[in-house]
Amino acid sequence: MRKRLQQLGKLITEYCEHFNFRPFVDSAPILERPLAEKAGLGWVGKHSLLLNKEAGSWFFIGELLIDIPLPVTVEQPDNNDLTETKVNDCGHCVACIKICPTQAIVEPYVVDARRCISYFTIESPDPIPLELRPLMGNRIYGCDDCQLICPWNKYAKLSLENDFQARHQLDEITLLTLFSWEESYFLSAFEGSPIRRIGFQSWQRNIAVALGNAPWDIQIIEALEKQLANASTLVAEHIHWAIKQQQLKSPSNNTNSINSTNNNANNRLNARLIRSVEKGLPRDA
Repeated sequence: MRKRLQQLGKLITEYCEHFNFRPFVDSAPILERPLAEKAGLGWVGKHSLLLNKEAGSWFFIGELLIDIPLPVTVEQPDNNDLTETKVNDCGHCVACIKICPTQAIVEPYVVDARRCISYFTIESPDPIPLELRPLMGNRIYGCDDCQLICPWNKYAKLSLENDFQARHQLDEITLLTLFSWEESYFLSAFEGSPIRRIGFQSWQRNIAVALGNAPWDIQIIEALEKQLANASTLVAEHIHWAIKQQQLKSPSNNTNSINSTNNNANNRLNARLIRSVEKGLPRDA
């Protein structure tokens, strides 16, 4: 998408003698969603993402910053149809707020990034807060629960672009396999992918937490202990946490039933999300 914006900028250059431009696609601190809403591309939903009636929220927003003045378009409402004025089509729906595993959507249109799985698995290089780790489940790069539950996304169409297709069988791979990767392979496998920019340390940190949240498996404990030898201080701390979580779920541990009770709330949320996906997004199920 960024390449296409670059091509658009070059086309404009052919008609403007003094013209500079720079394209962005999810790569700069630009308030793109409010701008997109003003441009008529959709409305900002209660999960703070841009929604479009035909595409839901499954799309990227691109910007082409330029240094020439443009005419300002002022929307004039149709006097014959007052419904043409801008409306938010979320209505009374609060599904995205209820489904958030960490309750990061603190109120409609307000997301606390400090609690958002997408933030602390992608943007933050710091340790993941202890109280939020069990709520991550097996999410190792972002979280789309608020989008999966959104009724508008049933209208979104699958992209035919190669860049949006699964690579390296990542849609069928196990956490243990991902955790066994060396840094060189990680960098090679994700060349050209946004996953690469979080770095190998954050990648291992996230997977360690996911393994800690997985059902008890001796192979998981062995894999975690094996990675400790070469782990950074940050990753090692998360590995130790994960090993402890696995040990608590061991069949020989008497507190296993207590841990199961504590996970009931998460299991209910996950079950509701799965039902919603199967009903409203069968192709994604």
